[in-house]
Amino acid sequence: MACDITSGRTEACKESVGGLRNIYIANYTADMFDGLTLGTDEEITALASAVDTFKFELRGDNNTFEETNESSRDNGTSFWTQSGSIVLKKQDKATQKELKLLSYGRPHVIIEDYNGNFRLAGAQNGVEFSVSTSTGGAMGDLNGYNITFEGKETTPALFVDSAIMDDVAGFTINSSVINP
Repeated sequence: MACDITSGRTEACKESVGGLRNIYIANYTADMFDGLTLGTDEEITALASAVDTFKFELRGDNNTFEETNESSRDNGTSFWTQSGSIVLKKQDKATQKELKLLSYGRPHVIIEDYNGNFRLAGAQNGVEFSVSTSTGGAMGDLNGYNITFEGKETTPALFVDSAIMDDVAGFTINSSVINP
């Protein structure tokens, strides 16, 4: 049967850490999921064509990514909700313009964690972004953007082979950046 598990798992060593290093955002491409090549462990190892991405550097403890599986025996369905939140510090006109465009689209997001893992959220359907601008009341409060994203997919966020990150045949990182 296609849904029978094939192995168990031992207790992991205490060598991993939490936290997000960067996210990479690519404009939505309807056929990107169809052009993915998956290895035996369902890791993305190749793309049908290069995908232009934009890198957003993250620092601090207030950036997260989570996935929740929802299954219904009654309906015979199972899907994954992929959600994240990031904080971009300092408000500026150029960032606001890009964040407005981001909220209008449904891009794909690659999450890079501090363990060197890359995962693609919104591979089939893209993700929805919500942006809130914040300026606190105290001098030490945030002046920046609180950004959340959410996608619903038939699979969990796929791992991406690091060899195809910033590769001319993979996820190419666009050098256009905003320096607030």
